[in-house]
Amino acid sequence: MIKRQQHSANPAERREDSKDGLPGLPHVESHPIRRTIRRAHLREIVPLADSTIYEMEQRGEFPRRFHLTPRCVVWDLAEIEAWIEERRLASDSFQMKRAPIPDVRQRKIRPVRQ
Repeated sequence: MIKRQQHSANPAERREDSKDGLPGLPHVESHPIRRTIRRAHLREIVPLADSTIYEMEQRGEFPRRFHLTPRCVVWDLAEIEAWIEERRLASDSFQMKRAPIPDVRQRKIRPVRQ
């Protein structure tokens, strides 16, 4: 005769019993759930054009997207937040290259009066 394991009616005790997984099933390591975002949410967080994001991804300056399905592209939210923080720190410490100040004397439209 096979002896079955008795489970307590108390939910707290059941949680303690199920630490190693369900009876008869192998224990699987639990990985932290990582939140992903789609393009529309990325646009709300990062105010850059799609083409700029794509070019920065190609140069390795922006977190890479990945495919959940053949038509669904997502980004890892933690990577995006880390990238924003990295950019903030670089901006605060003046490590980021700034765009040069344009020479207004070279304008063809609305030339500067002398």
